[in-house]
Amino acid sequence: MEQGGIRICLVGATGLVGSSVMAEAVGRTDVRVIGVGRREAVLPPGARMEMLVGEPIDWPALVRAARADVLVCALGTTIKAAGSREQFRAIDYDLVRFVAEGARAAGVERMALVSSVGAERGSGNFYLRVKGEAEAAVERLGFRRFDVLRPSLLRGRRTEPRPLERAGQVMAPLVDRLVLHGRLRRFRSIPAAAVARAALALAGQEAPGRFVHEHDALRAWSQRACRK
Repeated sequence: MEQGGIRICLVGATGLVGSSVMAEAVGRTDVRVIGVGRREAVLPPGARMEMLVGEPIDWPALVRAARADVLVCALGTTIKAAGSREQFRAIDYDLVRFVAEGARAAGVERMALVSSVGAERGSGNFYLRVKGEAEAAVERLGFRRFDVLRPSLLRGRRTEPRPLERAGQVMAPLVDRLVLHGRLRRFRSIPAAAVARAALALAGQEAPGRFVHEHDALRAWSQRACRK
């Protein structure tokens, strides 16, 4: 780790979780965030970070230029926003793998991937199957430490309108309390800010292995980040 804190290369900085990572990093001296994307992200007031901008084909080179200790990948879209299943897979699988390969080639040994609860290569649900395949593809690259963050419904304000998701966010706290108990707790909604804090906390972990974090674990790591 270089002087000035852990260097985090953040891919997906303009999305809900990515923008929350930037916001949660403000005022912290133990991390420095370097974003990689197709366009400049709107930085929160007081942000001590920089953006490296280019087309996706250039992202591996930008990841190398970030000289990161950890790659945090918060890339993600929906089939509707992508326009087709093929375009969704191009982002949530191909681009995730491409960026991870670039990080490994640059010598990055730790990665945190924002995935989804229920992600599974053998799932009958296309969305969850692609997420599971992306997790497996990254794992095969041999990062010394690989953290998989699997939130359920994310609560927070997105830049693009998602009416159905917004309605779900309104109902989520009630459903969480009344329905999602026991083995169903992992499907509870969670604020994007909590996932972001968990990602920042996990970025500082060096114990080797693959670790999967669902709702309760994400909450716990979020609390650890708050104590920094």
